[in-house]
Amino acid sequence: MAPGNALVPQLIGAAPTVSVADVRRYTFDLAARPESVAAARRHAAELTVRWGLGEELGDAAALVISELVTNAVVHTAGTRVACELSFAAGHLTVAVKDQGYGACGPTLCDAADGDEGGRGLLLVDALSVAWGAHDVPRGTGRIVWARLGAGRTC
Repeated sequence: MAPGNALVPQLIGAAPTVSVADVRRYTFDLAARPESVAAARRHAAELTVRWGLGEELGDAAALVISELVTNAVVHTAGTRVACELSFAAGHLTVAVKDQGYGACGPTLCDAADGDEGGRGLLLVDALSVAWGAHDVPRGTGRIVWARLGAGRTC
């Protein structure tokens, strides 16, 4: 995937081959605190097991949601983050909504060998078939999402 590729996930109503009955969706809110990263990872791992999506996809989802929640906690001044996992048409989409106020969205960067951070979106990019971000329609905040393919291997 090219850096900065920000496709917007296709809406359920726009995909005539996917019925609403075929879509699994789960949302949860967390405090925008560092300890919430582990809770988000646990939710993702448990949910993918419950949905029978396989260990590889479950591990990828746990890592991706961990990175997205970490970014929301570290880079925004909000008090809550909302997370959503949805599975349809062979893809698992992980989305995190923050209460951010920044003028720019997430970007891929090249971290130096000694840097402690700066690699999270590189991991998201490597594990995803698509990812992106957009501002919330009303109010402040941003939604960052990643679509994982059920058959994707890295």
